[in-house]
Amino acid sequence: MSTQKTVRQSADSVEENELRLEKEKAEQIIDALNTELANAYVLYHQLKKHHWVVEGSNFLDYHRFFEEAYEHAEEGADEIAERAQALGGVPVSGPSNLEERATVEFEGEDVYDVRTMFENDLEIYGDIIESMRDSIELASNLGDYATEEILREILVDVEEDAHHIEHYLEDDTLVREEALN
Repeated sequence: MSTQKTVRQSADSVEENELRLEKEKAEQIIDALNTELANAYVLYHQLKKHHWVVEGSNFLDYHRFFEEAYEHAEEGADEIAERAQALGGVPVSGPSNLEERATVEFEGEDVYDVRTMFENDLEIYGDIIESMRDSIELASNLGDYATEEILREILVDVEEDAHHIEHYLEDDTLVREEALN
């Protein structure tokens, strides 16, 4: 373990950046990015849990979907963290800091049926979509078009995964109407 005792940058500080974005604007954007980062990790951990515990006749399809979805969440989180750092900030990290910072809530440790898991995921996705749209608007209003673009690209994946969950939650359309009567 390192014996270095000097803190190079305090976790809650913002330094000048070489991207020529004013410090006051960067502070606002980094704050929003850290919220998005925390939300992404709550989603990541929930999807990862679902990947581990999913059961049933469609196990393999769901297992693969959850894996792709948590990979998307992790990739987005990485891009968000790197952008916060590039703007002179420190990306939020550590389980307690992420939980405190997130505006979405992890469903807990219990295992649920597949439908409930998807419903819980869709709820988090919806909250993240709304939050990301607000962060995109903030970045745009403050003239940080690169952050706006990065978040837009991440939002495409988030919305696509949410849309896939919507499909999983649909009623089985292969059931004949007369069979129901």
